[in-house]
Amino acid sequence: MKAVVLLSGGMDSLVTTAIAHNEGLQLAAMHVNYGQRTWQRELESFRSIAGHYGIGELLEVNADFLGTIGGSSLTDHTMAVSGADLQGTAIPTSYVPFRNACFLSMAVSWAEVIGAQKLYIGAVEEDSSGYPDCRKVFYDAFNKVIELGTKPETGIEILTPLIAMQKAGIVEKGMELDAPFHYSWSCYKSEGKACGVCDSCARRLRAFELVGVRDPIDYNVRPQYIH
Repeated sequence: MKAVVLLSGGMDSLVTTAIAHNEGLQLAAMHVNYGQRTWQRELESFRSIAGHYGIGELLEVNADFLGTIGGSSLTDHTMAVSGADLQGTAIPTSYVPFRNACFLSMAVSWAEVIGAQKLYIGAVEEDSSGYPDCRKVFYDAFNKVIELGTKPETGIEILTPLIAMQKAGIVEKGMELDAPFHYSWSCYKSEGKACGVCDSCARRLRAFELVGVRDPIDYNVRPQYIH
């Protein structure tokens, strides 16, 4: 069975790819450049991870319209990237309006063309930054949209294996599957060394701290987020 993996290059998409690979599926990987600050580093991670898993069917898509629309600190350099707010419940400035719906739409189109029946995405609800398009209810609804908007014989299903996990559990799962964390990139601000202080870096560093393993990527600063 063939499956499309939405592979950003981040830690969550890496572990999702490892899970799909472990299930013995024939994988195709899709990556989207949408004008984000770290697009070059993320693209490098995508290519390295795809190469690690021997994925030969790759699609790199430009979705610059998301950057043109703006409204997110990931694409608008006049907006500050949110710092670490591990207890916050408000939607942070890094939220890209309705991004995942755009990504899923493109991935479903490709899946229908290449005959894939599964679509994996590394969305995390419980320990995410509060993005509305990372909730299980969103993906349940999108599966209904796919059912209604594709050919009757298509049968594509979105799978979110990390949706109810905490970040530390994701690190543990990746370690269990020998996922190459050194290829992944989570920082929202920097492309050389990870900043260590944006919300994404903080959540990643805290997860590795909780597991008791050192994150293998380089950071400008490496704060301790467990006190």
